[in-house]
Amino acid sequence: MSSDSTTTQAAAAATTNRSTTPTSSAFTEHIQTGWAERAEARPAPRAAAAFAAERRERISALHPGVRLVIPAGGLKVRSNDTDYPFRAHPDFTYLTGWGSDAEADSVLVLEPVEGAEAHRATLYFRGPAGRGTTEFYANPAIGEFWVGPRPSLEHVAADLGLEVADLDELESALATEGEVLVVTGADPAIEAQLATVNPDGDVLARDLSELRLVKDEHEVAEIQAAVDATARGFDDVIADLPVATRHDRGERVVEGAFHRRARLDGNAVGYDTIAASGHHACYLHWTRNDGAVREGDLMLLDAGVEVDSLYTADITRTLPISGEFSEVQRRIYDAVLEAADAAFAIVRPGIVFKEVHAAAMEVIARRTAEWGLLPVSAEVSLEPDQQLHRRWMVHGTSHHLGLDVHDCAQARRDFYHEGIVREGMVFTIEPGLYFQADDLTVPAELRGIGIRIEDDILVTADGAINLSGAIPRTAGEVESWIREVRAR
Repeated sequence: MSSDSTTTQAAAAATTNRSTTPTSSAFTEHIQTGWAERAEARPAPRAAAAFAAERRERISALHPGVRLVIPAGGLKVRSNDTDYPFRAHPDFTYLTGWGSDAEADSVLVLEPVEGAEAHRATLYFRGPAGRGTTEFYANPAIGEFWVGPRPSLEHVAADLGLEVADLDELESALATEGEVLVVTGADPAIEAQLATVNPDGDVLARDLSELRLVKDEHEVAEIQAAVDATARGFDDVIADLPVATRHDRGERVVEGAFHRRARLDGNAVGYDTIAASGHHACYLHWTRNDGAVREGDLMLLDAGVEVDSLYTADITRTLPISGEFSEVQRRIYDAVLEAADAAFAIVRPGIVFKEVHAAAMEVIARRTAEWGLLPVSAEVSLEPDQQLHRRWMVHGTSHHLGLDVHDCAQARRDFYHEGIVREGMVFTIEPGLYFQADDLTVPAELRGIGIRIEDDILVTADGAINLSGAIPRTAGEVESWIREVRAR
């Protein structure tokens, strides 16, 4: 069964018990006629098209003679006949340049060229269900009356600089003999059509993750755009903090302020916003965001705008809700900033990725030892079989960033955690200290304080650039930032 018919049948089944759509031939003739002609302009190739073509060449070179299948994925049901917003699989986006406007159920196929170590790329997608079809008014999944106009094959071919075919042709294209590698998990219906898939595991996803570890010029520009939009979102949050303090669920005021900016300046948020006030900041992935925002507490805001190309930022700032840090809050904040700066200082091509985390942990171990929190010295705690300082920072310091907030997840450990840092990599540096409200191993004055500082880092030829460095980072800068935003 093709993806096209699956989507059509699913959409019909979800509403069959309440459908009132007329089925008479008179109605069909009436609704399909009397419309003005609509011209569709032929676009120039988008900026991402040339970069996507280069990426296809690189993955092609790794798998000569093998058919490569990269599905965009389909719609995912949220509740009965309502779906989550569609977001294409990142490997599909990487190889096509098709971002937030990508069509569900599309599939990129790289067909090996006989007698050459190259592939011919074809993008299969469902053409528009226009006014000459019954789907136009009767299919809420793809019909123009329901979801608006969808692009023609000719438009997409010009836009992406790709050969394009209708999705109805995909089944026969996949039926031909030969070795096939497919990115799994994106579209089970596509995997079911293939007789023999990935004899050695999902090496295609692995290889694409490892290619994506190094960003090209277009990717870096898109991540920077996401960072800049995120900075504006942080300004919005600060402006709304007084409103948040007046609401029982003020964290949701914060979340909503950032989400508004993400939708205005991008596609969406790149991940669920963490708007953690007070002791909630000690929960690393606090996304319930249902707590109060109180004067005197801190607001840990971990958020990122995803732009229309689907590249995202991932930034954390910890804000004093009153506008000023207390002495204890500042002491912890300065220790976290020191750890972040120590990690950033060593970033350059040629180091091992895990060394970034190690540099931050040296500071965390030293400071927690100085404060009398460790039962051993910092040196002993840093030994692999100890790590007692990690009680207050159990997460890692860095992860790669790009089309996914935790990017390149299928890369092998030797390429990622144990891998050599290379020019063009983009990753986070995000140390923190989190003293749970009921942690009896620390003084009462520390309990319930959680602080993280996170920036997005680009590796250059001889060092690194902090892409988010324009967002205030030091305690004094943060206090001035809050005063300036509130004075606008």
